[in-house]
Amino acid sequence: MNSVLNRLYSDYVMPSRMAEFERFLKTAQDLGYAQMSVRQFVDSLRQPHCANRKVIIHRHDIDSDLRTTRKLFQLEKKYNIRSSYYFRLSTLDFALMRDIEDYGSEASYHYEELSTYAKRHKIRDAAAIHERMPEIREEFVANFRRIENRLGTRMNTVASHGDFVNRKLKLRNTEILNDPTLRADCGIVCESYDAALLDNTDLYIGDRPYPQNYYPTSPAAAIGKYNKIYLLTHPRQCETNWRENTKENLSRLYEHLTW
Repeated sequence: MNSVLNRLYSDYVMPSRMAEFERFLKTAQDLGYAQMSVRQFVDSLRQPHCANRKVIIHRHDIDSDLRTTRKLFQLEKKYNIRSSYYFRLSTLDFALMRDIEDYGSEASYHYEELSTYAKRHKIRDAAAIHERMPEIREEFVANFRRIENRLGTRMNTVASHGDFVNRKLKLRNTEILNDPTLRADCGIVCESYDAALLDNTDLYIGDRPYPQNYYPTSPAAAIGKYNKIYLLTHPRQCETNWRENTKENLSRLYEHLTW
């Protein structure tokens, strides 16, 4: 019962956390942290002076809620901060994505072809998914190239989305990119969960629904204690949007019932 009440609070009642996020951005700036996108950080790893640099790597997974996404973008522009925004097929907004790229931040793909394929074909067995991996990878490549062509910018980092299907199958969408040839053909130099990225950071923080808010600790508690912080946030956890949250909840319920 508590989990249901917490979800209702998080989706429909929770006060905006944008002011909290702004305080974090300002504090990080005051403490001398460079705040950058995944793409910028990966590029910086080739530079010898990177080792002792204080860095916040900002990653936003746009699962839903483009309204709050735009607010996050405007807030980061206020502080001259760069970050990465990863859009699902269901949240693609090419005008916004081009604005993000033109500003110097990163707009790229939040992919989920493995779980989408499993839902579409009613597959509940991980072995069956592995057998269909060539088809799933073909779908990924087609979607990736279509987005890249519409965007007009090369996408060299991507981020895996995850939902209940991945948890049930115990298969992450990152399985798609366990193929060096696919990566090379698409020009993907980094997936957001690659060890080469995570191993070069001191702490990875992901936001969570109320009441946890963050795991394993809050950005405010981490700043000043760690030099390289990789922070994942979602618009949904920053501010309530009853229309978008209801739409997303109903869609998830339908997928549960039909899978």
